[in-house]
Amino acid sequence: MRFGHTSSDYEYTLEQLLIKSVESNGSDLHLAVGMAPCIRINGRLNPVDAAPLKQADLEHMLLSIIKDYQREKLEKDWELDFSYAIPGCARFRGNVMFQRGTLAAVFRAVPFNIPQLETLGLPEDIKRLCDLPRGLILVTGPTGSGKSTTLAAMIDLINNTKANSIVTIEDPIEFLHKHKKSKVCQREIGMDTQSFSSALRHVLRHDPDVIMIGEMRDTDSIAIALTAAETGHLVFSTLHTQTAPLTISRIIDSFSGDKRLQIRQQMANSLKAVISQQLIPTKDGKGRVVAVEYMVDTPAIRAMIRDGKEHQIYSAIQTGHSQSMRTMDQALAHLYTQGKISRASALECCVDKTEILRLLNNPNLII
Repeated sequence: MRFGHTSSDYEYTLEQLLIKSVESNGSDLHLAVGMAPCIRINGRLNPVDAAPLKQADLEHMLLSIIKDYQREKLEKDWELDFSYAIPGCARFRGNVMFQRGTLAAVFRAVPFNIPQLETLGLPEDIKRLCDLPRGLILVTGPTGSGKSTTLAAMIDLINNTKANSIVTIEDPIEFLHKHKKSKVCQREIGMDTQSFSSALRHVLRHDPDVIMIGEMRDTDSIAIALTAAETGHLVFSTLHTQTAPLTISRIIDSFSGDKRLQIRQQMANSLKAVISQQLIPTKDGKGRVVAVEYMVDTPAIRAMIRDGKEHQIYSAIQTGHSQSMRTMDQALAHLYTQGKISRASALECCVDKTEILRLLNNPNLII
């Protein structure tokens, strides 16, 4: 599909809409033909006071910011991931696709400044993970749950404190890391490398201490990440899973039966932690707070992974407070007792409704 519109008289430019989104403390700007632009604020879509977008309007907006090779990719593949920056405002992660033959786009705001780890409301023990010499650390959760921010803060902590070689592979690059105590090389899919699997096959030749993979998308990238974690590298990545047990099952189930035993062994040897997070609306409705399920590699959990007993991992997390572990339902109940979220939000975002009700109705059980 080729674009035919080169002009538009729409009342806002794309840059004006992106600036308006940031000034409104929005997380995402949504654009689609037939509706007014919408800004997601505290998890809810809010329409801008403007006319519905026409195909010509959206084409003109997008063609004004994407490069020629990105336009060619969009015309060929009918979808595109890319990054865009407005100096003095923010960077944006953009995704463009076609729907019902017309364009739609979403822009996620990415601040220029990387937040410090301790400001994110994450478990204190996560700092320890940044000191590990090797292993695999996974940050999981739905889209828009803050996974990229958590990873960026962890990479920044290492960058500030260790003389390491750090390589990131992202689609697209979101947070920009400057060389500090570490050297940081950031590779973008489609610009610096063809694919995650291609970049990963060559990354070990670049002598990295730390590897950050934006997302483990296929069996090739998972297998290479596990091997790198086993052979002396600290590897960070993300998955779109809700809990630690589901994360482990998803990875193992992505392989055929004859390879699963080997993957189980590699996971048991290399997986150091799973950080599963959600962003929950605050009780006062003025923001969002993170709820975190946290699993670390205790001997018991390593044995469960090796022996195919993922169904027992939830109980191990539930009773692992002395190792800083906490289930998602425990995290939600804790936020409720602190007055940060409502009971309704805790019930809406829980993993097990029976368990969350048991915790909410018995405050003495909440840790």
